[in-house]
Amino acid sequence: QIQLVESGGGLVQVGGSLQLSCSVLGPTDAIIRRSWYRQVPGRQRELIAYIFNSGSKIHIDSVKGRFTISSDNAKNTLTLQMNALEPEDTGDYYCNGVTSPSGDEFFGKGTQVTVSS
Repeated sequence: QIQLVESGGGLVQVGGSLQLSCSVLGPTDAIIRRSWYRQVPGRQRELIAYIFNSGSKIHIDSVKGRFTISSDNAKNTLTLQMNALEPEDTGDYYCNGVTSPSGDEFFGKGTQVTVSS
């Protein structure tokens, strides 16, 4: 069973930076895509960035140029570097892994980010 454990959330002022980390445990060789999701109260969980084993990555427009997803598969660590944070970035951030060939998805329990103005 794959387990994901996020860390690094906290309170930061507008314009500040945070780095989120996710430790990926279990049969990680089956994971083909690693992602970060964000959930704001009252809204659906939103995919904000993902990275494939090949290194190919995607960031949604609202975070492009400010957030960077990276993965050290040898260390089973997924990272989200967040710069120039805005109040709209406030929310719970979740690490996600998708396996092949089953397509199963796994989420961590999340870490909270609060950006104060």
